[in-house]
Amino acid sequence: MTKLYQKLIKLCPSENEIRKGLKKVDALISEPYDKHLLMNILNVIDLTSLNTTDNKSQIIHLTGKVNSFSGRFSNIPNVAAICVYPNFVPVVKEKLTVKNVKIASVAAGFPASQTFRSLKVTECKMVVEAGADEIDVVLPVGPFLGNDFAIVADEIRELKEAVGDKVLKVIVESGLLSDYEQIFKASMIAMDAGADFIKTSTGKTSVSATPEAAFVMCKAILDFYAETGIKVGFKAAGGIATTTDAVTYYNIVGTCLGQEWLSKKLFRIGASRLANNILTDISGTKNDYF
Repeated sequence: MTKLYQKLIKLCPSENEIRKGLKKVDALISEPYDKHLLMNILNVIDLTSLNTTDNKSQIIHLTGKVNSFSGRFSNIPNVAAICVYPNFVPVVKEKLTVKNVKIASVAAGFPASQTFRSLKVTECKMVVEAGADEIDVVLPVGPFLGNDFAIVADEIRELKEAVGDKVLKVIVESGLLSDYEQIFKASMIAMDAGADFIKTSTGKTSVSATPEAAFVMCKAILDFYAETGIKVGFKAAGGIATTTDAVTYYNIVGTCLGQEWLSKKLFRIGASRLANNILTDISGTKNDYF
């Protein structure tokens, strides 16, 4: 591992520091939520459809909703991205007409990351060629848990090279890691290897995003930035459905990293149901637009 990694890995926050940090976050949360805050949250959502049952007509329908959003909600900012499986990237590319919404795709053997590395690299290249702006990949958790950290780092470097100037989001699958030190270590390896974002979860495991994991990952981002001057983004995903959930993660990012991170350039929430719940709370009436 690099000298930078060896230096930064020692900075993992203690359980007491995590508790104190989240207590500060809890103190910031109060209802009713400010509408401007809710609009900011909507604008960082990666609107996600990653179901076994997804088909072309469903993805066309979802893309159409994003296209017509501004016509229906003229004073509310649109979502940040549409996130789909690789085979649907060409569909979104063809149908998406709004310019300020990105095309995101999972790749590299999502969600298990258990296939040949050459196939992972090829899939990343293919989704970029198909039109993806952002690629979400899973850190190889098996080798990581086996302490094969050099293999993990080499793979992420190769995937970053494969996507070039596109955004690489590396999922550490925090719910499968046994403690905060492992989450911190996985975050540092990913950033040191070139990740543009680090992300909590695939949403395909029994434990997904948690405030504790988010705090640890944001602390890792802060330490990495302090040492390198490189701003890595943070994405919370997996089981985030309620407005209160979203506000919690928004405040974790704001508290740990500052206001500069609270834009879609450096902060995302991956979700499917959340967008409608946020719209409901903005409008004050039940909304199932998406």
